[in-house]
Amino acid sequence: MRAFVVSDYAHPSKIPLTQNAPAPSAGLNYFDILQAQGKYQHQPPQPFVLGSELAGRIAEGSPIPDGCPFRAGDRVFGAAQGTFAERVAVNWDALLPLPENMSYDQGAGLFVTWPTSYEALVGRAEVKPGEWVLVTASAGGVGIAAVQLAKALGAKVIAAAGSQEKLDISVKYGGADHGVNYSTEGWQKEVLKLTGGKGVDVIYDPVGLIRDSLKCIAWKGRAIVVGFAAGQIEKLALNLVLLKNISIVGIHWGAYTKIEPSRVPVVWKELLDLFASGRAKPVVYSETYPLERLADGLAALEQRKTWGKVIVHVRDASSGPKAKL
Repeated sequence: MRAFVVSDYAHPSKIPLTQNAPAPSAGLNYFDILQAQGKYQHQPPQPFVLGSELAGRIAEGSPIPDGCPFRAGDRVFGAAQGTFAERVAVNWDALLPLPENMSYDQGAGLFVTWPTSYEALVGRAEVKPGEWVLVTASAGGVGIAAVQLAKALGAKVIAAAGSQEKLDISVKYGGADHGVNYSTEGWQKEVLKLTGGKGVDVIYDPVGLIRDSLKCIAWKGRAIVVGFAAGQIEKLALNLVLLKNISIVGIHWGAYTKIEPSRVPVVWKELLDLFASGRAKPVVYSETYPLERLADGLAALEQRKTWGKVIVHVRDASSGPKAKL
């Protein structure tokens, strides 16, 4: 079985594709790049297979336990350690049925990004119709999901990204109302102008731009800390939190399974209803990568060249059903 096995920590570009990895195997989002180098907060024991999200069919002969609702041949999406391999061992409770109106490419990037963005906006920020929402890194995986979801909730959305190309993507595929380039000095003034001087009610930030974004937050605004893709964990002066009466809240979706498991099926039902209605739709990057070119896909993600969700085809179309990330 072919798989990307991490036996020694290294940049993904230095990890070869192993031809005889054991099957089944266990464990590409940005954190996969960190995990390959031993820099992520969750590090499986070596050797381990890289990869975290998947979509595909349950294989014939799978050891399906009692109580599992799935059967061989079912189309599913979900998460597991080891998805960059031709076979993956998955806990069935980390799988969901892939909607009939979705391709494997669309399903492969659902499990982490979409519930993160949904719970951030609905459960943590409690976005209301008519509010202004600023989404940073708006063309990325979680960002473009947040843009679509905020629109579905009735908000007015300002997409913020580092290039005009990514702002165009945010408008075309996400439905953003406006776009602001945050690589331009003083971009916050443009946000204030768009909101009539009021500022945004909600900031959704997966990059590490909370401190800069607070310059254009409204009275009683809510800033959601989603992640630190820029690489630096921010330190904030709390005087502005006091003066503007704002809230800063975090979202760690991965912890819900352990700490608040009752919330997980609620979020997924509401998300799947949104997908079925057509009000939200996963966005897949224009170039997909075969398993042999996984390192190229990770490099493009690392260098901020991509938008939407980057997909790896574990099998080509001629070799049977495809499992993808």
